[in-house]
Amino acid sequence: MMKVAVTGASGVLGSAVFKAFQAMDGVEVIGLANSRAGAGLRKLNLTNKEDVEVFLTELKPNWVIHCAAERRPDVAEKDPAAAQRLNAEVPGFLASLSKTLKFKLVYISTDYVFDGTSPPYTPTSLTNPLQLYGKSKRDGELAVLCVDGAQVVVLRVPVLYGPAPKNSDSAINILLDVVQDQSGKTYKMDHYATRYPTNVIDIANFLVRLTRLKEPIPPILHYSSDEPYTKYEICLTFAKILGLPHKHIIPDSEPPTGAGATTRPRDCQLYTKETEALLGGDLGLSLFEEWWTEALKK
Repeated sequence: MMKVAVTGASGVLGSAVFKAFQAMDGVEVIGLANSRAGAGLRKLNLTNKEDVEVFLTELKPNWVIHCAAERRPDVAEKDPAAAQRLNAEVPGFLASLSKTLKFKLVYISTDYVFDGTSPPYTPTSLTNPLQLYGKSKRDGELAVLCVDGAQVVVLRVPVLYGPAPKNSDSAINILLDVVQDQSGKTYKMDHYATRYPTNVIDIANFLVRLTRLKEPIPPILHYSSDEPYTKYEICLTFAKILGLPHKHIIPDSEPPTGAGATTRPRDCQLYTKETEALLGGDLGLSLFEEWWTEALKK
């Protein structure tokens, strides 16, 4: 029986990955969480190296899918040391365990390792992150790829959406709250940066397929939708689906500036042809408006 450990299994992506592997026959999956452990998840502080090594040594997993991360750029800027520890040091240690314990490690990275000036970006494109979050994830990539003898895959993904305990868990889902706030409050909404929101269920299903592949897997893969949206355009889409007015949402076409503004790249589109070839041509992507139309009916 194949054993899979999923870190960050209480998060939006991690919970989708955990459920996808639970639905597989012949797989034992263990979901790991820290602050939100419970509901069948094992509590484990990934920054405690001794506990992590003991756990994985006893478990003897075939795969570790590392979804745990500080994913919020604004929060990363406020506590750089904590972001660096979780986004770079922890995956580096997991890669060293991958070498000694002989499991395959998938490190979930981000399109924000690129500067957004010359899309689309291939897996071999030079990274040049603009802010601390992107730098910490880039450092995580280097940490796992530099462990000689480790079996690691870096999977870069863009901004995510999908089922979530609360809308604030996703930078996309939370825009529903903005659209539905008809109190008279106005919102300036980013109409500068192009994003490619991708469904966590699709990524989870892709990871299941990845573990079944017999051929060698490249060290860096990209998985992304190809539908471009600004945050303002996403709000318009939600307003259309919900039948709500959107005059309280004001498009902002300028790059973020000023004190406290976190720099964000303009367009980090990920080139996915290598991933498509690996899967035989089908990434299995949801259409954004179609998925949300069905989800909001429920």
